[in-house]
Amino acid sequence: MLRLATASLAGTAIEFYDFFVYGTAAALVLGPLFFPSFSPLAGTLAAFGTFGIGFLARPLGSVVFGHIGDRYGRRPVLLGSLLLTGLATVAVGCVPTYATIGMAAPLLLLVLRFLQGLGLGGEWGGAVLLTAEHAPEQRRGLWASFPQVGPPVGFLLANGMILTLSATLTDAQFTSWGWRVPFWAAGVLALAGLWLRRSVEETPQFRALAETGRRSDAPLSEVVRGHWRLVLLTGGALSVGYAVFYAVTTWSLAYATEHLRVDRTVMLGCIMAAVALKALLTPLVAVLGDRYGRRPLCLIGSAMCLVWMFPFVALLRTAEPVLMTLGCLGGLLGMVTMFAVVGAYVPELYAPRIRCTGAAVGYNLGGVLGGALTPIVATALAGGSGPPWGVAVYLSGIALLSLICFALLPETNPALVRARTGAETGKGAAEAAAPA
Repeated sequence: MLRLATASLAGTAIEFYDFFVYGTAAALVLGPLFFPSFSPLAGTLAAFGTFGIGFLARPLGSVVFGHIGDRYGRRPVLLGSLLLTGLATVAVGCVPTYATIGMAAPLLLLVLRFLQGLGLGGEWGGAVLLTAEHAPEQRRGLWASFPQVGPPVGFLLANGMILTLSATLTDAQFTSWGWRVPFWAAGVLALAGLWLRRSVEETPQFRALAETGRRSDAPLSEVVRGHWRLVLLTGGALSVGYAVFYAVTTWSLAYATEHLRVDRTVMLGCIMAAVALKALLTPLVAVLGDRYGRRPLCLIGSAMCLVWMFPFVALLRTAEPVLMTLGCLGGLLGMVTMFAVVGAYVPELYAPRIRCTGAAVGYNLGGVLGGALTPIVATALAGGSGPPWGVAVYLSGIALLSLICFALLPETNPALVRARTGAETGKGAAEAAAPA
């Protein structure tokens, strides 16, 4: 399990590195380089628009790779998604700027960002199913949390590299070529991830499906016909985690550097400190999910996000590094309380025959609802000279939506489900809890 979980974590970290390095570059340099005729605010909005395209592509990637995962196995998903995302990220680092090729530059950026999102849409489902379907039932939450550590590790890798370059290069050097280096490094990381995953075995549950001929012929059709409500609830429930994460890691970086005149190195350091603590807490919170259930922690996490958004904006507005770090950390603590357990929670909602498609589509739908729009909406709401309370209202509204959706979802911890309903392990929890 440790070898499998490590391979899953490493691959997820590499793919999210690819995704996050774009978000940080969008906040810092892509606007002036690819949208130079826009005002600074409009340029940042345009750069965040290309950032959002990646989220819109993720559900499509979930459909494509989910079909592969449910028909041909979880292992091909792990390799194909990593390769696609890595190649697209390296290509971003090679795109000439607007000054060189004109409108073709932002168009190429859009296409490559779409391909990044397509690959990442398949990554999460394959990675969590690799660990969740191998893990012993009583420790499924813990082992399935390893892929959930991947995003913060990928974020720290991406921003650590940008922080190093930002601190060692002049502004002219960083703007000219330094911002490209993290994108080129993605190629080396992708090769390392492929090497780690080359000997990963197929999961026992998929092998059982293949041997008994119970694989779904059309998993997406089956999910849409029989589980559309569950998919929508999953997406709505997870949206606040995405919204808070990208408000903290992407929007706040742009807002602090452009509006508050905080040095980008200082702000990156504040955000990275908060994200590092989030990564450390993820397995610890997941253990609580194995003990007390997934749903209670998700409800608590949503409520924490709901009450923290106004303090987050107020602390960010101070421009004091310690207080800004505290504001970021408070939001991420609410997020980790939910997302530490969703690696086990979301797959357990769906039966094994449609699990790769259903879980991945629901998870990435949350990315569209919470991640794609948040940097754009927050940047627009914070465009004035006063405190950006509109951002806090927006984030609180998403937190309330997630709280309601989690309240409508069932518990999935197998031991608790059996104790309450006598349901068979191996069914999706939503199916097991439903009346016959």
